[in-house]
Amino acid sequence: MSGESGSKPMYEKIFEELRDQIIERKYGVGDRVPSEKELGDEHGVSRITSKKALEMLATEGYIVRQPGRGSFVAEPQQKLAAKAVNGTGQQLGQPRHTGGKLLIGLVITDFADSYGTALIYGMEEASRANDSYLVLRRSFGIPAYEEQAIQGLLELGVDGLIIFPAQGEYFNAEILKLAIMKFPFVLIDRHLKGISAGSISTDNAKAAIEGTNYLFRLGHKSIAFLTPPPMDTTAIEERIEGFIQAHAESGIMVDRELWIEDITSSLPQGNAEENRVRDVEKIASHLREYPQITAIFATEYNIAQLAQRAANELGLKVPEDLSIICFDSPEINGAFPLTHMKQNQLEIGRIAFENVLKLRAGETLPNKTLLDATLMLGKSTGPMKLREPK
Repeated sequence: MSGESGSKPMYEKIFEELRDQIIERKYGVGDRVPSEKELGDEHGVSRITSKKALEMLATEGYIVRQPGRGSFVAEPQQKLAAKAVNGTGQQLGQPRHTGGKLLIGLVITDFADSYGTALIYGMEEASRANDSYLVLRRSFGIPAYEEQAIQGLLELGVDGLIIFPAQGEYFNAEILKLAIMKFPFVLIDRHLKGISAGSISTDNAKAAIEGTNYLFRLGHKSIAFLTPPPMDTTAIEERIEGFIQAHAESGIMVDRELWIEDITSSLPQGNAEENRVRDVEKIASHLREYPQITAIFATEYNIAQLAQRAANELGLKVPEDLSIICFDSPEINGAFPLTHMKQNQLEIGRIAFENVLKLRAGETLPNKTLLDATLMLGKSTGPMKLREPK
């Protein structure tokens, strides 16, 4: 096709052609359709014309447009009309299966005493209070496992989903499909860029500011910041943002040379002793190279443990020679060995579960719900003391 003459405007012809291809399943649900430029080049029309065709498809419910990512196939309009608002094909609030009880699926990377277990407790308590059940599947931070878990739980007939997304730059296609189909789901711990989905998490930036300011009050200025690669993981990005903001507000220069941003053994897929040994040596070498470091802010409890091991190898005492603070820490014998920012995991879990039920009931929820963390003093922080090079 070329030109814009004929009985119909070109944008209508492009619209009808793409619409028919979607109905005939040349493009399946969640597939990306050609961009404005690609359609313009293919049909010899301006981008204004191809843009109008895509806008018509979006208006009719055939595609969902994601800024910066492209346009993706939604369910055909005639199917959407046959479905309830929650996208399950059932009446709102009614179970999808014959058992009579609501089943809510949970996809989580992994869980431990330091983080994750209390989240599940909160969800399970909420499920009991609402005469429902929680079904769990771990993804170990592997996107392919996450996709399989979502698919499997949907096949099982769950009535909603709670998802702790795997770390990575892009959300997977299954999450996009859930958003397109308006299936009731919420995210925990982080939110995904470019997708409209409710999330419940800690106010990570605020918590990082509070933890950093506590180190400042103890006299620490040369603070090493230890983190896994951010990889567009919003929780880590927000903790970095808070750490930097605390420095700016206190008029203290941020020294990025003191940071280590590639700790990988704390990631679910890197959980192996040989990886931990490698990261401990990396931290120990870093402390030898920068003897001015008097404190460490670790974004995760497992990383703080690595820092303790590195300090032991160097003969440094915690907190006399080196203070350590992190996010989350298990309670041991009624005390916290590490000073940390404690996330309200029980409440996050409870809200996540109840928000899925609210979505099933047709309620509109905020995109982001942020909860405060609490500074818990442990045995790993003390007044700043300059240390000698090792």
